[in-house]
Amino acid sequence: MFLRSDLAIDEGGGAAVLSSRVLPGLPEQRRLDQWRQWLRDVDWAPDLGARIGSADWYRGAATCLALCTATCLLSPGFNSKIIGDVPAPLSGSDWEDARAQIITPLAEGADTGRRLAANNLVRRLGETPERPIISLTATLGGGDDFRGALERAGVSSADAVTTANAVTRAVALNDVKPGTQLDLTLGRRPAKGQPRPLEAMKFRARFDLFVDVNRVGQQLVMTKQPIAIDNTPLRIRGLVGSSLYRAARAAGAPAKAVETYIRALASRVSVGRDLRASDTFDLTLERQRAATGEVQLGNLLYAGLDHGDRKVELVRWGDGDHAEWYDAKGIGEHKGMMSMPVAGHVTSGFGMRFHPILNFMKMHKGMDIGAPYGSPIHAAMSGTVAFAGRSGGYGNFVKLVHGGGLASGYGHMSRIAVAPGTRVQQGQVIGYVGSTGLSTGPHLHYELWRNGVSVNPRSISFSTVEQLSGAALKQFKQRVAWLLSVKPGK
Repeated sequence: MFLRSDLAIDEGGGAAVLSSRVLPGLPEQRRLDQWRQWLRDVDWAPDLGARIGSADWYRGAATCLALCTATCLLSPGFNSKIIGDVPAPLSGSDWEDARAQIITPLAEGADTGRRLAANNLVRRLGETPERPIISLTATLGGGDDFRGALERAGVSSADAVTTANAVTRAVALNDVKPGTQLDLTLGRRPAKGQPRPLEAMKFRARFDLFVDVNRVGQQLVMTKQPIAIDNTPLRIRGLVGSSLYRAARAAGAPAKAVETYIRALASRVSVGRDLRASDTFDLTLERQRAATGEVQLGNLLYAGLDHGDRKVELVRWGDGDHAEWYDAKGIGEHKGMMSMPVAGHVTSGFGMRFHPILNFMKMHKGMDIGAPYGSPIHAAMSGTVAFAGRSGGYGNFVKLVHGGGLASGYGHMSRIAVAPGTRVQQGQVIGYVGSTGLSTGPHLHYELWRNGVSVNPRSISFSTVEQLSGAALKQFKQRVAWLLSVKPGK
């Protein structure tokens, strides 16, 4: 845009008239303005990491080189000293006034710096004073020793032994779970280098028990503080929807309990094929609610499924690892395959064979599994030990009874790990591979009987049914009625 004054434009009668008079020096002024505008538009310090090799990049590199060159030319040199000036040190009253204004007294609560300032009457302590009592927390680690945890926290060995013995009267030290926090109060120690005496300790020994240890006179006294526990189970119900697992988890069931619930149902229905979105799942868990507010969930007790025209009701019955699932009528069923009892290779199968020691054809009623000497032998199926000892050509021999007419035998063991009458679970170690009895080398003779008749153990599948009766059935039905009486979500 040109200014009207620059071009001497006059207005007159609605028409603009350009004067023929030209101002002197106008081209030079325009050229100067153009240079100023160009200098303002040019980016003298572009990003040297972008558009490498372009005109802008070279211009930026030239700018950087020029600045570095100017800095080096204007510098006094690396070995030249720079002359500076420092104020003279304070002395006399000026020093005392400045000293009184330091920030340390103010940080310690003084109204003015003068009140807590150090002077010539201040005497330095020979050693830092200790607190008479300290409070701290120690955590019991996995596989940790209770007494060792106390000693690491600073408790004397004598007090640690006395405390551990006192706590043993309330709870077994092995039952104290890893991660338990010990709240400790330690008193004044007689001298540096010696441990502090224990004045008090408190910790949660069990979900339902607090333990206090306090020093009374010269003695450490243990006190138990029971915690009231409500053992009402937790019942959860809901629709299966698009996913049984997700629906149960969304309803508040723990992941482990949902997995157990699905495995229990899988023995009666096909979870992947038979379930419908409109079916209702029903599960009940062990639950402990402490008076202090904590909640602890346990094993799955009841697994139910309302499948429209069919209703599945399974109840956990038994103690610990021996618990099994029974329907509401007290009938339990087990299906599956027997597992291999030892890791090895089959050296002789079931059937007629030439005996390597007796040197004639003889029926081989089991199969031989070659394995290194001392290899662990596992129970092929849960059952009860009917015999464990020496048995003629079998050598060291174990016989298990599984129910439903099934029994299994394990021969030529080097050592037996179970006793007659005990209950074993599938996969539990019952002995070790050896070469006792009529044997040419370390191996396991594995034999299986159905109703007293030897059968080939490699291809058998089993289906056993157990029916509760008598007092056990009565107790079972009472438990079923109690579980079904629990209201969902309560």
